[in-house]
Amino acid sequence: MARTLRFVFADQLTHELSSLADARAKHDLVLMAEVRAETDHVPHHPKKIAFLFAAMRHFRDELRDRGLEVRYVELDDPDNRGSFEGELARALDELEIDRVVVTEPGEYRVLERIKSWGETFDLPVQIRSDDRFLCSTAEFADWAGDRKQLRQEQFYRWMRQRTGWLMTKGGKPVGGRWNYDAENRKPAAPGSDFPRPMHFAPDATTEAVLDVVRRRFGSRFGETEPFWFAVTRGEARRALAHFVQTGLEGFGDHQDAMLEGEDWLCHSALSQYMNSGLLTAREVGEAVLEAHRQRELPLNSVEGFIRQILGWREYVRGIYWLKMPGYAKLNGLGNRRHLPAFYWTGETDMRCMAHALGQTRREALSHHIQRLMLTGNFALLAGVIPEEICTWYLAVYADAFEWVELPNVLGMVMHADGGYLGSKPYAASGNYINRMSDFCGACTYDVKEKLGPKACPFNYLYWSFLIEHREHLEENPRMGPMFRTLDRMSEERRERIMEDAGRFLDGLEPWNPENDGD
Repeated sequence: MARTLRFVFADQLTHELSSLADARAKHDLVLMAEVRAETDHVPHHPKKIAFLFAAMRHFRDELRDRGLEVRYVELDDPDNRGSFEGELARALDELEIDRVVVTEPGEYRVLERIKSWGETFDLPVQIRSDDRFLCSTAEFADWAGDRKQLRQEQFYRWMRQRTGWLMTKGGKPVGGRWNYDAENRKPAAPGSDFPRPMHFAPDATTEAVLDVVRRRFGSRFGETEPFWFAVTRGEARRALAHFVQTGLEGFGDHQDAMLEGEDWLCHSALSQYMNSGLLTAREVGEAVLEAHRQRELPLNSVEGFIRQILGWREYVRGIYWLKMPGYAKLNGLGNRRHLPAFYWTGETDMRCMAHALGQTRREALSHHIQRLMLTGNFALLAGVIPEEICTWYLAVYADAFEWVELPNVLGMVMHADGGYLGSKPYAASGNYINRMSDFCGACTYDVKEKLGPKACPFNYLYWSFLIEHREHLEENPRMGPMFRTLDRMSEERRERIMEDAGRFLDGLEPWNPENDGD
């Protein structure tokens, strides 16, 4: 009996997935596969691999409980052919399949391969849209139109109006303002009591995955312990409820803060669940809005969180699908420096960077300000080749799939798209890090020193970045005050800045991809 084969990928662990919408028990076959082509596409963090494989195996079991037949290929299966195409070919060789149905994947390279499957395997292949997002790619393209530059704030307001989220019956933003970001930049006091994300103990299925991952990928950057991620939809729902109850109220005030020994502050640590499909953006947003209706939570916290979900997440996805494949190759600032090796070792005397890299090694997660203003800011100021820093972000974070990682890193972090995504580079000196964290006090470098061997490298790197890229940036109205300050510096001081920056950067060991481990 010929059947439909429904291929489900690691970021599609949603029971309402479009490719499963009309699946029939005892008639259709669901194919899921753990393959080396994907674990090795970039050197993914072992905990990221463990999270996705554990979540996939639990999703497999849930589908079987629903009566669906699932052909599941584990990484250690001796017959595993190592790629999506290889496993599809094996299934077609062994079974009578008359068509393949998939939901469009989260990466352009995978979608392009799927588009060739019909011809390769000589059978119909239906690619369905991913309707788990609040704005379809077609709707985003219509909104973008022929605009030369896109702005998240404009898109965000449009989405608020479309959904009615945080809108009055009269069509105005709740509270009278669209954006409360200015109230979300308060530093956090050391010793403050912050909640932590909900932790879950690994069950037997997850432990089996962890054993495989440690054995196969243990030499890579990253640790598998502690492993506390939710790996089922039920657990992810509990993690969402926990954040709404314990973290949401304080999320806004300290959204951009960083503290020694505090990995999360009031951040939700839910992004890996949304990006893998265990949670949907709609249910996360609606849970936050319902909590606000019941408890009248601070509007800067509620709006700030909704902006991340409804505004930024949907915005970067829209840009990704609108501008690929050329977007991935952009290098608008002409960067030529290789990624420093310490991104993969965590070994640096810069205390703020060591903290962010250490958390990334342990958790395969860090919150957005660590990514943007520490690891991202340094890569921007150092002139790192965009492709190399994009590879690093895609590899080390459990929530990173290319549709969300690439625009965030290439556009927002590296300003490599010439300002298409963001209105200015997110460049900052050590003063910003000192204001928003407590890292600087115990650092080897002195944040108050601007030049010399003891000076915080972010200080002279910031000004050398402006000097080097003045032609690209000085017409940007948001950069005017920085260039006016630069103009007041003496020529001798500017020369010393460039000398210190060059000496520091030339002393960094570059990343060697061949040493990533396997």
